[in-house]
Amino acid sequence: MSNRLAVFDCDGTMLDSQAMICTAMAQCFVANDLPDPGEAATRRIVGLSLPEAMQVLLPGAEPALLLRLTDSYKRAFHAMRLRGEIEEPLFAGIAEAIDTLDREGWLLGIATGKSDRGLRHALEAHGLERRFVTLQTADRHPSKPHPAMLHAAMAEAGAEPHMTVMIGDTSYDIAMAKAAGAHAIGVGWGYHPAEELFAAGADAVALVPGDLLRHIREMA
Repeated sequence: MSNRLAVFDCDGTMLDSQAMICTAMAQCFVANDLPDPGEAATRRIVGLSLPEAMQVLLPGAEPALLLRLTDSYKRAFHAMRLRGEIEEPLFAGIAEAIDTLDREGWLLGIATGKSDRGLRHALEAHGLERRFVTLQTADRHPSKPHPAMLHAAMAEAGAEPHMTVMIGDTSYDIAMAKAAGAHAIGVGWGYHPAEELFAAGADAVALVPGDLLRHIREMA
């Protein structure tokens, strides 16, 4: 029998990292003599892998420039971490949801556009590094909405698509879930509004964290 697997996106779903992402993006653009893309534009690309995000922010840019921006973003974020400026709190209710799903026998995973290093730091900061049986990042997979992350997560967890739920805050998360044949639950406190999540194919959208467990149980 297939295991039950709940896979979480990270930024905008588990972690409130908006300020850090927008700051690092602004710094990397300014470092390359480009205007700050602004918070609204930056919010739209959260969830994509960095090269794809830069391409969305600067359509038609030369590959060399996109690579420089990607490297500059990583350096900016790393520098903030070294200075002790990184604050990525868990959204209210997420820790409790993880505890409850674990007690109810769900296997837990993460599929994120973060790097391996960034995800490790975030999980360690909240004491969650041992709670997940599968961790999939942009370092080892094509960008969302390609389903590679979910395919790998299901394989590692021994879960079939019909017993897998993807939880995310962007249309990229929802499209990835649909491409992998998994259930898709959107969350309404992240980067894309509920109507976009439904338009992308979400089976349900939790508008507040308290709704999340109910929707996950209904899916499986």
